[in-house]
Amino acid sequence: MSAKARKPSSKTNANAGAKSESRRFWLTYPSKHITSPLMWELGHKFKVITNIRQASVSDELGIVCLELEGDRAEIKKAVAWLQGKGVSVEPVEINVLES
Repeated sequence: MSAKARKPSSKTNANAGAKSESRRFWLTYPSKHITSPLMWELGHKFKVITNIRQASVSDELGIVCLELEGDRAEIKKAVAWLQGKGVSVEPVEINVLES
């Protein structure tokens, strides 16, 4: 892997000097939001980078594993916004064997 590929992504954070972090969440969408562009809105309303890691969507339910990268406060605001839209947001549990 090249040095460029390993470089930390903290420079992508819009808040100079703020530490960028990455968090993963399981999102469960109610049927009324299945066709809504919530990830697009999230990326435009908040200074976070969105990365869909896994998804399963049907007519009745959407389940998405979403990674958010950015300042901790901005991630919290983005999560609160999703919850306000009726999306269930649960953190992905980290394997305790990982360091």
